[in-house]
Amino acid sequence: MCCLPAQAAVHVLVVSGLGGEAEYAKRFADQASHIAQASQSVAGDAQHVRLLSAEAATAAAVEQSLTSLAGTLRSGDQLIVVLIGHGSYDGSDYRYNLPGPDLTGARLVKLLDAFAPAVQQLVVVATSASGALAKPLQRAQRVVITATKSGAERNATRYASQWERALTTDAADRDKDGTVTAQEAHDFAERQVADAFKADAALATEHAQLVGDGASRIVVALLGAKALYAADAQLQVLRGEQQQVEARLDAARSRKDTMSEDAWYGALEPLLVEIAKLDQRIDAREAQLSTAGGAR
Repeated sequence: MCCLPAQAAVHVLVVSGLGGEAEYAKRFADQASHIAQASQSVAGDAQHVRLLSAEAATAAAVEQSLTSLAGTLRSGDQLIVVLIGHGSYDGSDYRYNLPGPDLTGARLVKLLDAFAPAVQQLVVVATSASGALAKPLQRAQRVVITATKSGAERNATRYASQWERALTTDAADRDKDGTVTAQEAHDFAERQVADAFKADAALATEHAQLVGDGASRIVVALLGAKALYAADAQLQVLRGEQQQVEARLDAARSRKDTMSEDAWYGALEPLLVEIAKLDQRIDAREAQLSTAGGAR
């Protein structure tokens, strides 16, 4: 019998930067801790989630973590990076405020560009002035979310608190399927931040943005029964197969302008059928686990 294909791995790095004041320091650290904990549901293995906080969150530590991961992740794997705290922009480069030397935007771009092009990346920069990073970070296979629309929005941001809520409650799960995607989390956080400014009768000082394709396919949290069975080996393999077929579907869609209508639909149909069959197998496995009380 043919062996199963290697499953795609999900690795997460969450960083809590300098707070400046005790209130902010605690807030950032708590948010980072909760996000890292929620991220274990999609990573499956707690060792795939790295949390850098307080004095441990130095630019050197971030660099070491990303460099190590760049040598570990394979084609088809996913990397999720979440940066929380304060940032600044001098008109030339962004700086993420960390103990010791700051991490510059230029350096962050180089660190993330070291990953294989086939590694899907989600980078969430939930800091002030983070909008300055949106264009420099933009790449194929990378979704970039920033808490602000430009480097000129310099006030402390509210985005991270709502991203945390999106991952730790079912508030962002629009279709209530127990799966929170990056798109769902962003849409929720963006909406909640806007509502908060309206409730305060205050002028909004931050406007989040999402750049890149595929946010609706990047899962950032699993809830309820989905989270209970996140570490199940069979489900991980099935989800890995599903991601591979979805990638092939995207590739087929991108060729629409070069194909006749019949040929294009002919290329899509078997992929859509394959995805539907995988959905059924995933549902069946989850029902089996539920009936067995979570026994593996």
